[in-house]
Amino acid sequence: MKNAVSSEASEKLIRVLAFTMILSSMGATMFNIVLPEIKGEFGLSVTQVSWVSTAYALIYAIGAVIYGKLADAFQLRKLLTFGLILFCVGSLTGLSAQAYWMVLLGRVLQSAGASVVPAAAMIIPVRHFPAERRGYALGITATGLAIGGAMGPVVSALLVSLVDWRWLFCIPMLMLFTLPFYRKYLSDEPIQTVRIDWLGGGLLGSTVTLLLLGVTYGRWELYLGSLILFLLFLWRIRGASQPFVNPRLFRNKSYSYGLVLSVLVLGIGYALPFLTPQLLAEVNGLPPGWIGFAMVPGAVASAILGRKGGKLADVKGNSFVVYVASLLLISCFALISVVSGAAAGWIAAILILGNVGQMFMQLALSNTISRTLPKEQTGVGMGLLSMLGFLSGAVSTSLYGKAVDHGSASHWNPLNPFEGSAVFANIYFVLALLHIGILLSYRYYHRQTQRATETLMSDRPH
Repeated sequence: MKNAVSSEASEKLIRVLAFTMILSSMGATMFNIVLPEIKGEFGLSVTQVSWVSTAYALIYAIGAVIYGKLADAFQLRKLLTFGLILFCVGSLTGLSAQAYWMVLLGRVLQSAGASVVPAAAMIIPVRHFPAERRGYALGITATGLAIGGAMGPVVSALLVSLVDWRWLFCIPMLMLFTLPFYRKYLSDEPIQTVRIDWLGGGLLGSTVTLLLLGVTYGRWELYLGSLILFLLFLWRIRGASQPFVNPRLFRNKSYSYGLVLSVLVLGIGYALPFLTPQLLAEVNGLPPGWIGFAMVPGAVASAILGRKGGKLADVKGNSFVVYVASLLLISCFALISVVSGAAAGWIAAILILGNVGQMFMQLALSNTISRTLPKEQTGVGMGLLSMLGFLSGAVSTSLYGKAVDHGSASHWNPLNPFEGSAVFANIYFVLALLHIGILLSYRYYHRQTQRATETLMSDRPH
């Protein structure tokens, strides 16, 4: 009877977590379509307004790792209570914002609280589900993440067509209603003594922050400061007893190579949710509500077809999914480069290729990378992959913003005939070329991972 109750509680818990993942995912993406409006209201450049997304991604990346480590020392339900309350404080700060710094403060506080959610999404399936059912639990949380990504543009478009964009801060506050369920169904976990490398985490966060500030303001002193802090970070993780990032992971060449590929893919992929709204606002002149509706088909398609990608990987293999995803992404970026400046309907249709391709690519690469790691390093290795993915998003959005601010007088893609869209056409053209390079690199990587997987399998007891 006890096992039945425990199983029933686990089922309810994973569904509450999926609902939380939906709201968390929405909170991360809802602001992309209103960045042009925020830019106009506060008189900002594209680079400056990109900090609404950049700051969130930066704090989210570091915070998820810290919460994951704290979960060994504190009860998860207490961490979730703290995180979600902090998230709501940030939401209220943003709702009352009358200056840009208040918007940024609200997003930073939101992210500092919401980063407990991805940590919980990794911990709950491991602690509350037997090994044979963890895949099922992780699938439900991944579905929640996809649904949130699909619903974000829809809800955002509907809301900003009726009220001020600041009300977007309030929608994810519905996560507060999940707290009673977490406090009821999460059991008391054993408390362990854990040491967190706060210095290492601070050095990593400061490194990326100075790099982003350097991109924003173009000051060489900021780039130099970022380089110095990065060298100090490398020195720290080599000497710390429990480093923020374990340097032993990088001795695995197959893992390291896959990490670089994945970070590049994620950074390029951020062009779809960040850069496309800028294109639709500046070139097509669409208001935020219509921008949101233009983003909906791609988000919905990725949510529907996400599970198909997983099944395709099981049947055909990860490499087949990567090739399909590459074809979709190269086609998406090349086509947008050609039609930038045309009717928004064309952009909305082409985004379906890109969103589905991006989801397939992330799924296949994550699955491939996980197989290069021995069992005892899987959790740490995949956590590092997640953190670097968010940091890649923070850096790439700043670079895209700087490129748009700089502008361009000539088209690199001679097939694009539209005036006023040169900078967007050029960026998407370069991204298509980069994905061709990634596809060629993956062919080499695939051969390496096959050898690494065979070695791992031979080392495991039969």
